[in-house]
Amino acid sequence: MKEIRAVIRPQRLPRLREVLRAVPGFPGMTISKAVGCGATARHVPSTIKEELTDFTDKVRIEIVAPDEIADELVERIVQVASTGQTGDGLVWVTDVVRAVFIRKTLAG
Repeated sequence: MKEIRAVIRPQRLPRLREVLRAVPGFPGMTISKAVGCGATARHVPSTIKEELTDFTDKVRIEIVAPDEIADELVERIVQVASTGQTGDGLVWVTDVVRAVFIRKTLAG
């Protein structure tokens, strides 16, 4: 299994959700709000206020998926998230040694 994490522009999320749900076996995803700044700043902050508020809203996506579909999911994320602009985001993949679904079970 693989964990796929991505940080993308929030306006790309609705289309990404649609594209990923079309992948057979798509396991679902977790979305959270994120803010960040890149190493290549377009603007050098001139005051402490600018320096502390020089962040861009992003969303973070986390998916734990079978190895068989991980590459396809990554490719689709990159295709949908890409605008050709600096700050489009980042995708990275790590191995998952073990994952356990937590399900509610009814006794009796």
